[in-house]
Amino acid sequence: MTASPLGAVPTATGVRFSCFSAHATGIELCLFDAAGRTQMRRLPMQRGEGDIFSLEVEDLRPGARYGYRASGPYDPDRGLWFDPQKLLVDPYAEELDSAFRHDPRLSQFGVDTADLVPKGVVTRDVAVPTAPPRFTRGGLIYEVAVRPFTMLHPDIPETMRGTIAALGHPSVIAHLKRIGVSAVELLPITAWIDERHLPALGLTNGWGYNPVAFMALDPRLAPGGMSELAETVAALHREGIGTILDLVFNHTGESDRFGATLSMRGLDNLSYYHHMPGDPGTLINDTGTGNTVACDHPQVRRLIVDTLRHFVSHAGIDGFRFDLATVLGRSLQGFSRDSETLAAIFGDDLLKDRVLIAEPWDIGPGGYQLGNFPPPFLEWNDRARDDLRRYWRGDAGMTGALASALAGSSDIFSGHGQTHTRSVNFLAAHDGFTLMDLVSHAHKHNEANGENNRDGHDDNHSWNNGAEGASADAAINDARRADVKALLSTLFATRGAIMLTAGDEGGRSQQGNNNAYAQDNPLTWVHWSTLDETLVEHASRLAQIRRRFQVFSETGFFTGQDGDVEWLDADGLPMTAEQWQAADATHLTMVLRTADRDAGSDTRLAVIFTRGRSASTVTLPDQDWRDLMTGRDGRQFVVDPRSVTFAIPLPTAENP
Repeated sequence: MTASPLGAVPTATGVRFSCFSAHATGIELCLFDAAGRTQMRRLPMQRGEGDIFSLEVEDLRPGARYGYRASGPYDPDRGLWFDPQKLLVDPYAEELDSAFRHDPRLSQFGVDTADLVPKGVVTRDVAVPTAPPRFTRGGLIYEVAVRPFTMLHPDIPETMRGTIAALGHPSVIAHLKRIGVSAVELLPITAWIDERHLPALGLTNGWGYNPVAFMALDPRLAPGGMSELAETVAALHREGIGTILDLVFNHTGESDRFGATLSMRGLDNLSYYHHMPGDPGTLINDTGTGNTVACDHPQVRRLIVDTLRHFVSHAGIDGFRFDLATVLGRSLQGFSRDSETLAAIFGDDLLKDRVLIAEPWDIGPGGYQLGNFPPPFLEWNDRARDDLRRYWRGDAGMTGALASALAGSSDIFSGHGQTHTRSVNFLAAHDGFTLMDLVSHAHKHNEANGENNRDGHDDNHSWNNGAEGASADAAINDARRADVKALLSTLFATRGAIMLTAGDEGGRSQQGNNNAYAQDNPLTWVHWSTLDETLVEHASRLAQIRRRFQVFSETGFFTGQDGDVEWLDADGLPMTAEQWQAADATHLTMVLRTADRDAGSDTRLAVIFTRGRSASTVTLPDQDWRDLMTGRDGRQFVVDPRSVTFAIPLPTAENP
């Protein structure tokens, strides 16, 4: 991106080190032995233009271990945290020699931390060919936490389990293709640190949403470094599957005033984080994690864009999902969809064709920005998530909300003159109940997190089908399986991109824990041997339907003109205003005009939603139809309770 890159850059004669600090009085480069344990040299760096400190060390080679120490005032009430006893990780470090671990000494002034802090490793960049993203409009995004996804997979060698490399295993790829995955979305894989309250509880962060270094992969997930990620991405690309990284730029693991000094805080706290106006000692907390990264600062903006470019150019990454993305558009004046940082991301030559996905909220003032991100950002649509949950729970008057979600939520995304949906539709994600837990628990059960069940969301729009949690009652379990099938079918019938969390296609449970970030154990690991094959096969057939009919790869809003969509009642007649508003409505049929890729011709696709508790008869219009799941033919169908039916018209003499 720039003529003078920051970080550790090999040269013809050695390595040049560069880092930014506007407020440090001095920065020293610390070089360590090959084991990263003994500090061998401590060299002053020279301040240059733009507050860039730099130094070239001759006869140094890739593989060298290093860190920084920054000098200046230590006055937290003024936002100054300089402590030359703290070894600091380079924000541009591309590789670390070990994982972060929490220790009280990281927060204590004047205590040396060289034995605690991972060392940066000098790397020689190896670029990979850049190709168009392997993701199409309306595709299926499969949300994967790398370690939980592979820890119990029987086909993956034990030495590979829990790593990025495991995602390229043939058995994993076969499963992804079976359920129609367009791209895997990896929960954070960059280096993170546990929240400081977890060690005392015997818990560890298994999700990675507490980063310290934005570019460096966590060694626990990628022992092979960037080449491991690049090779895995290439293996997925060969099968037509893209890779999206979930990145956290909104906060860091240095946390609040009582947190650790690991990198940015020690280098230049006032520049890297937002502080209360007139009170530089108070960190703004728009994230709920203790600090908020100052994404509007020019050097932070540069770091963010350079990080994205790094993953595209060195691993071939297809796109990015941004955690609490509202922070990316924040300044001290609030959120702006026209922010320089957002514009810098989608305006960059290397990034402009990448998949960009916003989680469009944070907890700060004006933080909920669903529908307000600029194109080409896609957005997580939690409103559709909640409406679909409430429809299937049986809440009154939800038929119109169901139709809006199915049609791409034009009420949300048609603002700012937009004509196409940018919705990412989902029913469950890493944060919250699994899909099976959604229909098995009326309340959260987070006791294992050690916070007396106070953590996690209380309003989940969930239901338990007659018993709370695991049940030996066959009827209850059958009802739950039927509900999961209906939820999956609804998700796959929506317009826009869709997202499924790994294991939800097979009935994965977390025993009602809806905030399982600290459960890096069998509670969150995918139990491949016990996945419900009936549900997996159902998801596979839904994927075939979604691929077959072109309407699901189109994102323009339905107009109701030229028959692009029809909304019918159980008798096959157009819905009336009274039916739309009925509190107890149990049926809706959506008829879509679409191309049938298998037949090579135009057709219609009927999708029948029924949430009644007993079987019922539904009539389809004009002619006989074929149920794509059962093969039944007819104009009238007896549909199962709480089910979704897909059907296409049979040929007639007029329409062979």
